[in-house]
Amino acid sequence: MNSHDLLLVHTGTVIEDDSLTLGQLCRACGAHADWVISLVEESIIEPQGEEIRVWRFSGASLVRARSALRLQRDLGINLEGIALALDLMEELESLRTQMKITGHS
Repeated sequence: MNSHDLLLVHTGTVIEDDSLTLGQLCRACGAHADWVISLVEESIIEPQGEEIRVWRFSGASLVRARSALRLQRDLGINLEGIALALDLMEELESLRTQMKITGHS
């Protein structure tokens, strides 16, 4: 991923075809590596790769990490609460999508 792509990620365009290193994810979120590692430990985001030095994160992980940061910063929610909130938000979005597909809006 080049610096132009990282700028696009940082400004809001999620790039699904590429993966982010831990450092790139931290820069895109404006967060410290320790915080991102905590997200992984709580299963809020899941990297590809076994060791930290080879971790790669998807665009979906970037979206979840940014949402987690907002929940923690704006509402003071702890990591366990963030995991639950994000799961519920994703389930709600899935249900809304299903209702649109079946014509129940």
